[in-house]
Amino acid sequence: MSQTYKATGINLKSMPLGESDRLVTILTREFGLIRAVAPGARKHKSKLGGRSGLFVVNELLIAKGRSLDKITQAETKESYPGLGKDLGKLAASQYLAELVLCQADAEQPQEGLYDVLNEHLRRLEQLPTTSVNASGNDSVLAHLSHGIFHLLAIAGIAPQVHACCITQQHLMPDFTDPEWRVGFSLDAGGTVSLSALSSQSAATVAMGVEKKARVPVVVGKSMVAKTSSVSYQTSVSTLAPPRVHAKLNAIELMLLQQLAGAELTQLNTVLVNGQGSLSQHQSADTAWLTVERILRQYTQYHLGCSIRSAALMDACFF
Repeated sequence: MSQTYKATGINLKSMPLGESDRLVTILTREFGLIRAVAPGARKHKSKLGGRSGLFVVNELLIAKGRSLDKITQAETKESYPGLGKDLGKLAASQYLAELVLCQADAEQPQEGLYDVLNEHLRRLEQLPTTSVNASGNDSVLAHLSHGIFHLLAIAGIAPQVHACCITQQHLMPDFTDPEWRVGFSLDAGGTVSLSALSSQSAATVAMGVEKKARVPVVVGKSMVAKTSSVSYQTSVSTLAPPRVHAKLNAIELMLLQQLAGAELTQLNTVLVNGQGSLSQHQSADTAWLTVERILRQYTQYHLGCSIRSAALMDACFF
């Protein structure tokens, strides 16, 4: 970078600095995450006051500093004021921002991450203001889950949801059987067929074998070889089946699978079987709660970070 550089970025975090400044963490297209001082931003009539706010997109002129860079000019291109007017939307937006902070690189272009974050913030803002209590795919939880999945995909660690992680066979939700379930494993990286898991467990138990080993024994000053029969279990790390951290019903798997798409498909909250009689009754809202919780566990497991905003989400929805 030169002594002064231009960047387009969205503010993800800010904190007071000194008597009147703010330290802003910004996701930029060109240089990834940067931390820069907004001088005088806390003064009443400061031009940088509103431009250093959360989720404001600016075109920036930044001067390099020894320890911290300094914003010298900022022109706002976009903002999301609606996010701050709804507690659920605000919590979901902060949740997505935390994920970005966990995975974004510094001094590296982050165009994909930048575009995905802005797209999902825009979708959250456009939801009805009563979206905390909205139904199905119009809810904050549905759009939050969609955003989480896409951010994980940008990082290359999105869970596998269309096929079994053990057999790689396609998984189809079975809405005719109320007891039908599929497993979800953080270790394996996504969905697992419970029947395949059971078969692998049985195979692991049957893998105990006996091996003849030549064990050296000291006799006086000489070494002689003695044959010993050793029973051992084949390496658990390579044969042990993955742990199942959750079991999903047909509706929950269907919701999880559609997250990989660019848009969320509108769903009915009650599903019926081919004859028209009810085969399963579960609201999409309850299913989205399960999906979000699974994605939260998966994200924290694979990114190694705790999602603090999740506590605020729980306060909104539980």
